Amino acid sequence: MTYRMGFVLLALGVAGACAGTRDLTASAPLFDEASARSGALAVHKNCQFFTGHAGDFCTITASNLAAIPVGSVITYRSAAVNGMLDTDITLDPPGPGENAANGHCVVNLATGNGTCRLAGGTGRFRGFNASVAVTPLGGPNFAWSGSYYYDN
Repeated sequence: MTYRMGFVLLALGVAGACAGTRDLTASAPLFDEASARSGALAVHKNCQFFTGHAGDFCTITASNLAAIPVGSVITYRSAAVNGMLDTDITLDPPGPGENAANGHCVVNLATGNGTCRLAGGTGRFRGFNASVAVTPLGGPNFAWSGSYYYDN
């Protein structure tokens, strides 16, 4: 009798634990932007400190993608030549350095128009790809408009 009672209590305990787990899973969001595999990308950046030199940067001031929060920094690896910026870039979100995206931009500095492509990186940017148009917003502010996807 004691053996049967113990087994029943054990079975009820396991069932309760499983039900609790199922309830937690059911209440978790099924989709959030941080885990989206593809979508539209809209970013605004302030380039007040960009002077056309290697190592200059712009700062993200608005973003629709959680992986690229406000305060992220885009660093330009090469200097502008003859009014054109044709350079590799690194996109670094704030915080520890384990997350960074790599890419390349070509921008006509006279018009402020151009394109950027991002392809891979580290941490949350592993498998990240994006293709965006660069357009001026006035003053030192620019927009990135395009799409992104993760390939892994």
